[in-house]
Amino acid sequence: MLLIQQGTLYTMESDGPISADLLIHNGKIEKIAPDIPITDEMQVLDATGLLVFPGFIDAHSHIGISEEKITGIGDECNENTTPATPYLRAIDSIHPMDSAFHNALASGITGVMAGPGSSNPVGGQFAFIKTYGRCMDDMIVLAPAAMKISFGENPMTTYGMNGNSPSTRMGIAGIIREELFNAKQYLDNTPEDSGEKNFRLECYRELFAKKIPLKAHVHRTDDIFTAIRIAKEFDLDLTLDHCTEGHLIAGELAKHGFPAIVGPSMSARSKKEVCESDFKTPGILKNAGLTIALTTDHPVCRLQYLPLCAALAVKEGMSEYEALRAITIDAARICRVDHRLGSLAAGKDADLCLWDGNPLELTSSVIKTLINGDIVWEKEKG
Repeated sequence: MLLIQQGTLYTMESDGPISADLLIHNGKIEKIAPDIPITDEMQVLDATGLLVFPGFIDAHSHIGISEEKITGIGDECNENTTPATPYLRAIDSIHPMDSAFHNALASGITGVMAGPGSSNPVGGQFAFIKTYGRCMDDMIVLAPAAMKISFGENPMTTYGMNGNSPSTRMGIAGIIREELFNAKQYLDNTPEDSGEKNFRLECYRELFAKKIPLKAHVHRTDDIFTAIRIAKEFDLDLTLDHCTEGHLIAGELAKHGFPAIVGPSMSARSKKEVCESDFKTPGILKNAGLTIALTTDHPVCRLQYLPLCAALAVKEGMSEYEALRAITIDAARICRVDHRLGSLAAGKDADLCLWDGNPLELTSSVIKTLINGDIVWEKEKG
């Protein structure tokens, strides 16, 4: 048992910080209360002067798939051989030895949604994983966690520039619709306990059961609306990933109610569809009524800058509390892991980070990061 004593807790279950102790047992938060009595079986961690947060979450990442320090063979982000690859599983390419995992822990990031890139109209299955471990199977929180689809320039340039389909936005939408149409027909005619299953289409079962969402790579307004149109046609859940021009259509997006995962706003405006990228977007969308998470889209922007992205969103109009929610509880809800992660509450996983100051201030540092109640990173003294 581990007792974190005298810390200032940002539980993300209440509107502000509380002064309380936090007791961890068997990898879970057992109790949060003032002045929890110390017993012989407890290890005590003095958090006097420290701020205690739930572990931060990046809701869209390619960590361990596009590995740091390795090019070519270390970049497995896209299967650029055919436009529709729904059967691909991120867990088969994520390499836990990627140095980015260490950087994540040093930044208080304990959970990430990781998966394929955006070259294919249908890219494959994302997974939600924790950022500490040596074996991928031990790091998984939810897999599959989403089905990746992509619109816009990336599929068009990957295939269209080589004279293949898709070369237009119409072609991208057509491929996605055909995939979903075929999948629905298959699922409608194939019971889950059937002995004759189609591997290529069986992976859509959890999507159509609304256990996982479509995870749509969308930057431009027209691509955003096409993703929404397709999701509604097939009665599917959806997250709007990047949502770069979302601030231009915030009112319209609020009518549909799909959550947005905004970013990477810190990266260069390297192509036409991201020319409207701005840190004001998450605040505008939040104020319009959308549920918002933030992303670095690692390695497009390095994962450890997630708290800085939240700080820059605050600078451009988002409230500090909502920015913190966008990397904790709201990110967990969008990723469908909020029953375990995203806030400090009894019964949840003991994934948390201790800071010596406000995480949205550049000079603040992580002192310790815990996953499943174990200290997995701590700042060197001196």
